[in-house]
Amino acid sequence: MISADSIMDGGMDLPRTMRENAGMSCTVSSAGANRSAADLPHLWLPYTQMQTAPFPVEAVRTSGSRITLADGCELVDGVAAWWTACHGYSHPHIQQALIQQASVMPHVMFGGMVHEPARRLAARLAALLPGDLERTFFTDSGSVAMEVAVKMAVQYHINRGTEGRTKILSFRGGYHGDTLGMMSICDPEEGMHSLFAGVLPKQVLADLPVDNASMARLEALLEKEGHTVAAIVTEPLVQGAGGMLFHSPEVLRRLRDLCDRHGILLILDEIFTGFGRTGTMFACQQADIVPDIVALSKALTGGTMALAATVARKSVFEAFLSTDGGKALMHGPTFMANPLACAVANASLDLFEQEPRLEQVARISEQLRRELEPCRTIPGVRDVRVLGAIGVVELEKIENPDVLRRAFVTHGTWIRPFRNIVYLTPAFTITPEDLSRLTSSIVTVLQDNA
Repeated sequence: MISADSIMDGGMDLPRTMRENAGMSCTVSSAGANRSAADLPHLWLPYTQMQTAPFPVEAVRTSGSRITLADGCELVDGVAAWWTACHGYSHPHIQQALIQQASVMPHVMFGGMVHEPARRLAARLAALLPGDLERTFFTDSGSVAMEVAVKMAVQYHINRGTEGRTKILSFRGGYHGDTLGMMSICDPEEGMHSLFAGVLPKQVLADLPVDNASMARLEALLEKEGHTVAAIVTEPLVQGAGGMLFHSPEVLRRLRDLCDRHGILLILDEIFTGFGRTGTMFACQQADIVPDIVALSKALTGGTMALAATVARKSVFEAFLSTDGGKALMHGPTFMANPLACAVANASLDLFEQEPRLEQVARISEQLRRELEPCRTIPGVRDVRVLGAIGVVELEKIENPDVLRRAFVTHGTWIRPFRNIVYLTPAFTITPEDLSRLTSSIVTVLQDNA
């Protein structure tokens, strides 16, 4: 494992293989050596203990799969801006759509007024998604999209006159956002939201039904408490922030069957998995099921603008139709369906139609399997797994993720380990050479610090 002792005088004591390839490495700036993130004026960074975290690097330019830092160092981005930049940075087609829309109408309220970019995007999503997922409610972040999905599910039952279905069933290892409502359905033991246990509404937590034993436990739980459950929520195929935990399509088929039998809605959180990341356009397609509600964000705009969508089946939407105004969905973010973001999302969908994105994902998947395989023999490595354009090296533990991150920067790569995993979620357009640079940096850093 890498320890804090490997940081020397604001930089890294570079491993031998990195010194031999100094032309492709970067030096951690000594300017930030004795400073913490708290010394950064005015800003408050996410998921960061500002007093102890190292001073951050500063990005000044992006292109393709590269990030240029203020000191001129160029990094290969291994996480595609938190899984969003599926087409790489600064794609000219997306840039042109943004410029053109900005010159016409950068924003207009979406209350009592619509516009062509939103109408077109909603129609295209309905055509891409399986079954009768046909009504889109736009928001501006994944967490809010999930808040709307849960709100839809609870009100669906209220509007239909069903009493008592006010809880959401979610799974250990799950993550659905950091807003107050979403914290209540994240895994309470993973630590990030444990401080708020006394504030959050009590929901229903279960083990994901990955085998017969966990399936039997879930069935027993639903027999006991199913009448209180409005919806089951899960991330299909991959629990992302829970540690890139994979499960089979059969799990989704089991959940669809349970929901149908118990009169419960199925909500799929495809914020991470949607738009090709797992090898199909949407993860649920691998199970051949149709959720009642799906939440989308992240790669929706190709990593360019903030936009999210909550898409409901026809039957869900129809439960809100009434002469009673109180049965309407009372939600409306100020910047919902922002025309700039919708135009960029349409441009992103153009690229999925015009360029071989899913074929690129298949190529990335094969390369990740081959080039991460040597990690299995490194002491401290527990597992290596790949699904679509997701590659994961799971360790027994990571003592200090910040130290690992700095090590990867010295190797000319931007890789952000968390929990006990080092992972890659690159842009689908990444070159084989840049992907090899990412995988080799993982192998080298873990080997030289085992």
